[in-house]
Amino acid sequence: MAGIEQLTVNANGVDFTALTMGEGPLALCLHGFPDSAHGWRHLLPALAAAGYRAVAPFQRGYAPTAVPADGLYQSGVLGVDANALHAALGGDDAAVIIGHDWGASGTHAAAVLEPHRWSKVVSMAVPPGGAIGMSFIGNLDQLKRSWYMFFFQHPLSDLVVPNNDLAFIDLLWRDWSPGYDGAVDAANVKAALADPANLQAALGYYRATLGEGKKDPALDAAQMATGQVPTQPMLYLHGRNDGCIGAEVAELAATMAPPNLTVEIVEGAGHFLHLERPDVVNGRILEFLA
Repeated sequence: MAGIEQLTVNANGVDFTALTMGEGPLALCLHGFPDSAHGWRHLLPALAAAGYRAVAPFQRGYAPTAVPADGLYQSGVLGVDANALHAALGGDDAAVIIGHDWGASGTHAAAVLEPHRWSKVVSMAVPPGGAIGMSFIGNLDQLKRSWYMFFFQHPLSDLVVPNNDLAFIDLLWRDWSPGYDGAVDAANVKAALADPANLQAALGYYRATLGEGKKDPALDAAQMATGQVPTQPMLYLHGRNDGCIGAEVAELAATMAPPNLTVEIVEGAGHFLHLERPDVVNGRILEFLA
């Protein structure tokens, strides 16, 4: 983490804490679950060396970012947050946005809602377009992988998850990125979710998606945008061994991709491909941005 600094900025009514490095056009990096801004520790220096001001916020509800007063955790709000961060950080039309997992959904929404803010788009682990929805309907293997999403809807999860010292986070890292030692990363997530309010925020993302979590009609357009393909030049990367969303879902997305979208499978990597194969992922992202 040498050379990476910390900043605090208010955007969309939330006090965000972020890791930052470098000077130049904004490169906003959005993490997912169960991860934190520290998950970008390999990419931030690479982006800074390439002439970007790389910024990785802790997403709403993940300490040290504030738990939002509005109680909203729809994935669409992450896109609204990203566009507000672009404005608050002084981004221009050369800015790029990069997202993983929930951060990928937020990235898609941000780029679709306000395309003038983002010149290029990169997402990982959750493909844009309709492949995810189609897989939930017709792919039994994917439904099996997504057990945790349904478990988080049940009140029992409020007892099991915190009373096991957040051990479920270690389980997900092992299952989603087989063979990768995610102990440091899991510890960073546990630190971000140690307070019950932060843990409820993280679960709130899933409850707003599949359950009775709070939904704001004002976010309807943003929510729809999470499932759309941005019109900018876009790169999508997916780990071959992803235990959360199978590689076949990314391959389906590739068959549906418009000409501006490039879909690539990263061999020898699982869900957290940017941490497992930073040599490959960083290199491909920088090549695309150049």
